[in-house]
Amino acid sequence: MEKTYRYIRWFKELSLDDVPLVGGKNASLGEMYRELVPKGVKIPNGFAVTAEAYGDLVRSAGILTEMKTVAAGLSREDLEDFARRGHRLRELVYQAPLPEGLAEEIASAYRTLCAEYGENADVAVRSSATAEDLPTASFAGQQESYLNIRGTAQLLDACRRCLASLFTDRALSYRIDQGFDHFRVALSVGVMKMIRSDLASSGVIFTLDTESGFRDVVLINASWGLGENVVQGAVNPDEFFVFKPTLKEGFRPVIGKKLGEKKIKMIYGTGTTKVLTRNVEVPKEDRRRFCLTEEEVLALARHAVAIEEYYTRKAGRDMPMDIEWAKDGVTGEIFIVQARPETVQSQKRLDFLEIYRLAEKGPVLVRGVSVGEKIAAGPARVITDVHRLQEFRPGEILVADTTTPDWEPVMKKAAAIVTNRGGRTCHAAIVSRELGVPSIVGTGDATVKVASGRKITVCCAEGETGTVYDGALPFRVEKVDLSGLPRPRTKIMMNLGNPEEAFALSRIPNDGVGLARMEFIIGNHIKVHPMALVHPERIEEGKDREEIEELTRGYSDKGNYFVERLAEGIATIAAAFHPRPVVVRLSDFKTNEYASLLGGKAFEPVEENPMIGFRGASRYYDDRYREGFALECRALRRVRDVMGLRNVIPMIPFCRTVGEGEKVLAEMAKNGLVRGEGGLKVYVMCEIPNNVILIDAFSRLFDGFSIGSNDLTQLTLGVDRDSALVAHVFDERDPGVMALISRVIEGGRRNRVHSGICGQAPSDYPDFAAFLVREGIDSISLNPDSVLKITVRVLEMEKELGKAR
Repeated sequence: MEKTYRYIRWFKELSLDDVPLVGGKNASLGEMYRELVPKGVKIPNGFAVTAEAYGDLVRSAGILTEMKTVAAGLSREDLEDFARRGHRLRELVYQAPLPEGLAEEIASAYRTLCAEYGENADVAVRSSATAEDLPTASFAGQQESYLNIRGTAQLLDACRRCLASLFTDRALSYRIDQGFDHFRVALSVGVMKMIRSDLASSGVIFTLDTESGFRDVVLINASWGLGENVVQGAVNPDEFFVFKPTLKEGFRPVIGKKLGEKKIKMIYGTGTTKVLTRNVEVPKEDRRRFCLTEEEVLALARHAVAIEEYYTRKAGRDMPMDIEWAKDGVTGEIFIVQARPETVQSQKRLDFLEIYRLAEKGPVLVRGVSVGEKIAAGPARVITDVHRLQEFRPGEILVADTTTPDWEPVMKKAAAIVTNRGGRTCHAAIVSRELGVPSIVGTGDATVKVASGRKITVCCAEGETGTVYDGALPFRVEKVDLSGLPRPRTKIMMNLGNPEEAFALSRIPNDGVGLARMEFIIGNHIKVHPMALVHPERIEEGKDREEIEELTRGYSDKGNYFVERLAEGIATIAAAFHPRPVVVRLSDFKTNEYASLLGGKAFEPVEENPMIGFRGASRYYDDRYREGFALECRALRRVRDVMGLRNVIPMIPFCRTVGEGEKVLAEMAKNGLVRGEGGLKVYVMCEIPNNVILIDAFSRLFDGFSIGSNDLTQLTLGVDRDSALVAHVFDERDPGVMALISRVIEGGRRNRVHSGICGQAPSDYPDFAAFLVREGIDSISLNPDSVLKITVRVLEMEKELGKAR
């Protein structure tokens, strides 16, 4: 018969209904232990010391009156007085004797845990505030946690310290901001078997994108050792994105991964009361590899989805989650050690959009991981020591090595935050999101490159890479109410190259991506000529060869580097807009642009006029590039067949003749991309007058046309669009160009294939967009900053023509 306790509740006895008794963290662990362990989610066993124990401690010790006196009028205006009062409050709780019977109950429960896990079992002791982890207020990180606790004496001391941590400076500050009465919040203590992630890895999971709020991904951060370093921002962790919809269908959609530096790891200490954990340097070879396999990433994502779905059903509404995990280095098993509702992005309005745009750029000081999508400018304040926080002034930009919860009173006053260390789930990132201030973490050396008093601009509006510019640069903010905006009959799509912007831009009302530029991904994320990866032996010794070796380190087949990186870039865009179509243009570099890639000079001819030379379709079946094209095809197959993103439509650029179209389709089929199989559609760019003249013949080969108005204008008017001398002649609105575009639209309609446009003209000229609507084009693809403006113009035009929905 199990022992009956007054102050102890085992996880198996707890549910979410017990938040008032054991706090959000322990109640959530209990709920998961009861409901999800039977379904395969691994959670370590443990118990909670109820909040009643804290209340009885305060009453039996007779310290409540003095505590209220110390806390009366508490204000952050005088930081020294604030810290002094906080210290006294903690001292009162820590020194108070435990209520009668509590010590023996904790010891007894610990002995039971040791019977399950072994003598002198190592446990984690964590706080769980009774107002913690609520959907609108996350008390995460406000109290203390203690790891690698062994033996009854250490456990009792850790429990006392946990109770006292209800009054850490950061917890006091947080409650002031949230409007919580300090004496209406109590504390429960959670005691859980440690997972030996000191011998493996651990980290954090969010079931949405933490920057844009995009709901269809799982974000996993991972680093070697115990998880405190990831949470505290002491390391730049590995990062993985998994696409939820196709994961649920049985695919393997790891759509993105980024290698973190992972310079240090937290491991067990000596086992004495003074050194329970310590940080050590990670060996170079471990820093250079991911600390999770793809199979482990997918397993974690499945656990995260199961947890999110369970909490969503329980709450009766969408419930994105913030989850902590740990891998046991002894058994290789992966455990969930905490889960709570995400409290920042999930609270934002989905029908309201703020778009920050930098008016001009300046010299770059440092770059890092972008947190949020805002911009801020102001004087920098470099703080290298927590004892100098009183120097900070409201409105300055905080620049630090890293931040901890003790910094929060100052972070609340900052216009922006920049740190040397940390990833997008570190302390500085989480607090920045809660405060709604832009932050750049993991810069490496911001405290060296930026000086106090220097005016700087922190820009988080250019994708996942944030930039600190020198000087206070001008920027603007566009506020858009998305509620009630109708959709036009004409599909309004988007031109997009940078995968880092995809999640955020997908929130703008749209019908998909009409042009995803493969060359942007190759140039910015791969950087190597594909043929240099197929034939590395042809690259001479020197800088290019060294850089290629560094980029492809860990790949025995260097072609796989190209395939994986390209697939991840395409998949990120496809996932952001799923299930809407994403038209991916196959590489459309000119020979001079290909030559500028690493190793490119060894494979590219020198042409007098690359604009009308060896480009587009002509390359794909030519022996000089055929093997490189095979890598492009492999990447597309990976996106569609392995990741399950069947909304991707490949598009052939600069296809001069019908015969070329047949050769390219045959080359694609040879590489596993067979038009019609698995619903595969193939589009062609319509940018050469011959495409228009032979529109019926091209329609038999392809499922759609996308008018490239830039090249079509160039070749119709005989104007080199790169030449400044004749730039005044270049005009997509020339009657001859418009006549050809009309023929394309009519030909597409006649042959029942899709007609769209992805050139620059509709973005620049609203009247040109109106012309396209009158002609009956199926879709218009625009630059992101033109989508809303042109959508309104198209709606007006459709209404005039009687085409409105």
